[in-house]
Amino acid sequence: MDITNFFVMSINLAAVFIFGSTGESITEKSGHLNMGIPGIACLGFCGSVLGANIYLNSGADNIFLAYLSIIFFALLCSAIGGLIFAFFTVSLKCNQNVTGLTLTTFGVGINTFIVSTIGDNPGYSVISFNYFQHIFPESFFNANDFTKLFFSYGFLFYLAIFLAIFSTIFLKKTRIGLNLRACGENPSVADAAGINVTRYRYIAIIVGAMIAGLSGTFLFMNHFKGALEYDISSYGWLAVALVIFAMWNPSLSIVGSILFSLFYCAPSYFNFGTYGKLATALPYLITIIVLTITSIFNKKEMQGPASLGITYFREDR
Repeated sequence: MDITNFFVMSINLAAVFIFGSTGESITEKSGHLNMGIPGIACLGFCGSVLGANIYLNSGADNIFLAYLSIIFFALLCSAIGGLIFAFFTVSLKCNQNVTGLTLTTFGVGINTFIVSTIGDNPGYSVISFNYFQHIFPESFFNANDFTKLFFSYGFLFYLAIFLAIFSTIFLKKTRIGLNLRACGENPSVADAAGINVTRYRYIAIIVGAMIAGLSGTFLFMNHFKGALEYDISSYGWLAVALVIFAMWNPSLSIVGSILFSLFYCAPSYFNFGTYGKLATALPYLITIIVLTITSIFNKKEMQGPASLGITYFREDR
């Protein structure tokens, strides 16, 4: 296989991990650890399937309407998943790890139900959703390996890059972003300073879920091209691991996502023999190494929010 095509396919798939890790980074910056990202990705996927089904049944023939329908329902389903997590962990003070894992189970189950129901419906035809598959003319990005490597991707890929960079700037340079980070570092101090911790955490969790849910949309439209899949949670778990690898910096997750994607795709393109499964485990092993290094050096910029995963009780401040 052409090595350039391998890199193009791997870099393209990296958008899944960029969406997931960016959404989770925003959530964790508020102080909440959402282990339900794999379930959120599944909700985004089944929302995309719902949007595609509604579009196909409408009889419309407009590529923009198709895209809007798919993205709208993906964002809606992902937002509902984020709202469920926020309600249980912020309002009801439930354990974040247990709630997140439950949300993952819920998302996988809902995705299986929706996909199987729509897939059994003869009115749904699995068509290839290639709208905006390439935002540059094919003659342009096939001119040479350089243009093919950097410009042969669809709209959602470049959206993932933009959201990761924008999220980093937003969290570091804006007042709202700094307030959000304060909620994750020390919610009692942020509360005393007049910051509405509950509101910030609700918004961060829901917005983070919506961004993470776009990973399901990307899988549906660009990776599976309209085909129906029952369980995509493995991609979500890699996105969660990537947050640690990128040290809670969405911009660094771009590089990490490409690296993870290369390891993830390599066994499908190259013959590793008995070591094929080991290659797919490398992203997790690298994450463990990074986590160990950050723990040893104990630098502030390499650590997660101080109150990450800790339930905040306002009456205790």
